[in-house]
Amino acid sequence: MQKRIFFVGLVFMLTGTLPLKAQYAKSDSTYKRWFVGTSLFVLLGNLDTENPPNFAQFNIGYRITGKDVIAFAPKTWRYAWPNGIHPFLNKAYKKPEEKFPGYVREVGITASYTRFVWKGLYTQLDVMPTWQIFVNDNGGKIDNGFQLFNSYRVGYHIKLFRDKFFFQPSLCMTHRAYHTELPDGFKQLDDKWSRFVFPEPGLNVGFNF
Repeated sequence: MQKRIFFVGLVFMLTGTLPLKAQYAKSDSTYKRWFVGTSLFVLLGNLDTENPPNFAQFNIGYRITGKDVIAFAPKTWRYAWPNGIHPFLNKAYKKPEEKFPGYVREVGITASYTRFVWKGLYTQLDVMPTWQIFVNDNGGKIDNGFQLFNSYRVGYHIKLFRDKFFFQPSLCMTHRAYHTELPDGFKQLDDKWSRFVFPEPGLNVGFNF
């Protein structure tokens, strides 16, 4: 746990030393409008051997203007502890008594709107409807569900290698805005925790074209 917190802090410290450039100016029409990317947590998170998320994410986005960006990101992952437990700051995470009697597999697509407010500083709203599959400890499917999962994010856009690539460290508050009723055994554990989690780090990288 402490190693994860140290790593995230180190990333933010190192990026603070990079030569940062302003976000794309309104008068500049030569910048690349399309980009693809993913989250570094796709790599880092999947190294977890105790609660492997089997996480996959692919971002594709379009810059409407130099300050307004929309993006879509298909995602899938699995988890065995309630989403309301902070994975870095709450000691209840990975406690055996808080573990679901199985796990949840989620498949969804995030729709995002980003607004740059000052140079590379941006705010972002992510809205993600997801399909949930509840699985027991024996690997058998129990039930299906639906969840609307939102993120409210603040971050910084860093241009790399003459704007061919970019890196976006960020912090966000996650919000489980709506979900259908969870199966017995899952519901009792999930109801104990908040639908909001803050702060959660983001480490997105991408390629402009």
